Amino acid sequence: MNDIRVGRSYPLGATIFDDGVNFCVYSHHCEALELLLFNHYEDSEPARVISFDPEINRTFYYWHIFVEDIKTGQLYGYRAKGPYEPSLGLRYDGNKLLIDPYTRAVMYGENYSRKAAQVPGENSGQAMKSVVIDSGHYDWEGDTPLQHPFNDSVIYELHVAGFTKHPNSGIDPDIRGTYAGLIQKIPYLKDLGINAVELLPVQQFDEQDVIPPLRNYWGYNPIVFFAPHRGYSADKTPQGPVNEFKDMVKAFHRAGIEVILDVVFNHTAEGDHLGPTLSFRGLENEAYYILTHPDKSLYADYSGTGNSIFGNNSIVRRMIIDCLHHWVQDMHVDGFRFDLASVLARDKFGNPLSEPPILWEIESDPVLAGTKIIAEAWDAAGLYQVGSFIGHKWAEWNGKYRDDVRRFIKGDEGSVVHFAERIGGSRDLYLNPHREPNRSVNFITAHDGFTLNDLVSFNNKHNFMNGEFNQDGLETNFSWNCGFEGPTKDPDVEKLRLRQIKNFIIILMVSQGTPMLLMGDEVRRTQKGNNNAYCQDNEISWFNWDLLQENRDLLRFTKKTIQFYHDHKLFHSDMYWTLPGGPEIFWHGLKLNEPDWGIESHSLAFELVHPDYQEHLYVMVNAFWESLEFEFPSLPDGKTWHRAIDTYRSSPEDFSNSPIPVSMQKNKYTVQPRSIVILVEKSIR
Repeated sequence: MNDIRVGRSYPLGATIFDDGVNFCVYSHHCEALELLLFNHYEDSEPARVISFDPEINRTFYYWHIFVEDIKTGQLYGYRAKGPYEPSLGLRYDGNKLLIDPYTRAVMYGENYSRKAAQVPGENSGQAMKSVVIDSGHYDWEGDTPLQHPFNDSVIYELHVAGFTKHPNSGIDPDIRGTYAGLIQKIPYLKDLGINAVELLPVQQFDEQDVIPPLRNYWGYNPIVFFAPHRGYSADKTPQGPVNEFKDMVKAFHRAGIEVILDVVFNHTAEGDHLGPTLSFRGLENEAYYILTHPDKSLYADYSGTGNSIFGNNSIVRRMIIDCLHHWVQDMHVDGFRFDLASVLARDKFGNPLSEPPILWEIESDPVLAGTKIIAEAWDAAGLYQVGSFIGHKWAEWNGKYRDDVRRFIKGDEGSVVHFAERIGGSRDLYLNPHREPNRSVNFITAHDGFTLNDLVSFNNKHNFMNGEFNQDGLETNFSWNCGFEGPTKDPDVEKLRLRQIKNFIIILMVSQGTPMLLMGDEVRRTQKGNNNAYCQDNEISWFNWDLLQENRDLLRFTKKTIQFYHDHKLFHSDMYWTLPGGPEIFWHGLKLNEPDWGIESHSLAFELVHPDYQEHLYVMVNAFWESLEFEFPSLPDGKTWHRAIDTYRSSPEDFSNSPIPVSMQKNKYTVQPRSIVILVEKSIR
């Protein structure tokens, strides 16, 4: 037809021009390609099928065509025909409608069927459709990414839907569980004191990638890396998710809060060799995935989900970089946490690379120069790189911090030395003295594992509702139920649990590194002992807003502890406390200058001094089950110690609004069982 032009090989995806749209997609071994245009996302028959002529509509391995008079909102997809030879890594299926890997949005509804993409036959009526998007006309009103430094950041990990989906959220039912709903809860987050949210995956994922009738809730099964998940959008128009996501980012930025995305570039929802053909598999299977050798019919699985993306393939590297550019330049996000980032350190045979090209490209990319990049520095096949992840810029989720702090606070023997290392910035892991200490992202809990309430309420995981016979989820949790498994009305157990929670929160905030809190830990959110609630899209996972009143004292304590972190320059230093020339840390025990590093030690004290800002703190940690008497240092004339925090005390004395003077006669303080006390130096007026 005369409205078809040759098109060009860049940019990839569907690009709008004044007179039409340029379509371009990569496929090496494809023998015939069709572009299908649809009027409605439920349509099983395309309104139009346009065939690419390989002689004029293909440049190298890029297939391109220009269609005139197409507008924003046009639905489309591809059918790629070619050899089906799994042993050679080729899995073309000309019957399947394929999503454009570069599409900025998709459309689907109840018609979508993952199974239809797995079984033989045509699936257009049950497939996600790609959407032509024009992102150039959104009014950002001067908004730009905030670029908070790591050393001034407090991160809050949350689930976009779960934060507002509970009926008691106070959010209008039409926007619960959406980007728009989350906007209405920004004042709560601002009041809490955090200045960065880390959103569980929002890249379009497949909710059906679980055992029916459950739904994939977390979203760690992406299928379109460039598109915001449609299920989180209240606006159901073709471009709705894109604009609503931008509205959310702009609103967060107005409140001074960064938006960090948890991105999943290590695998896709297409699963193993029995999985569906949704996009990548049907366009160029061998390019996108790490396959077994020499028989390429199976997928190497370093992610624990059935496949692993071949991140160091040149095509995939370009896609990842283009995708990150899109989220930063077009969507204004402030950073990324890379799920199972160590998968991206592997070559096409699965071997770890000493200099992984994709990781270095991300680090050195000028567009991303002001963007936070955080690695989950391990994968599901045993590659563990915490402390050894490449680069000069990458921050890391510090999994050893989580484990070592948990062990000491719950009373494990032989844990005091590691506990001290974690407080002091994990210098035993990060040996480069020029590395900023806040590139260690410290956390006690995250989406993967127990909530903080459940960490002190359960010895064992309780995942039976996941339908996997309690075989899923972490086996090693370093948790302690404080004497009773699960919920209890025993007041002594409840007091101990609350005290342990406060201990964890305060240690997180006085350790060197960037602190990260899990959604709802500040009000004792529980998952009923489920430490792998990836498929629980219900009240097990949702934020219960009644907890704000039920646990108002803990919420107050958390807010004041975060403010304590913000108020002290000690916690924002670019130098390790253990190095000369800046703030310093001194270790003590029950007696001054005599820390007990023994196997049976359950106590530790440390002194923090920042001479440039006249900050002086003394922290006493008693993880023992009996009270202990700690010595504290003498002070010059005109100075005295004041008690700021004592986790054994009830609110409001656990965190005093005005620090209480401490008697200096004996220079000793009795720290009650399993509690933490912090003294601050004050001048006598």
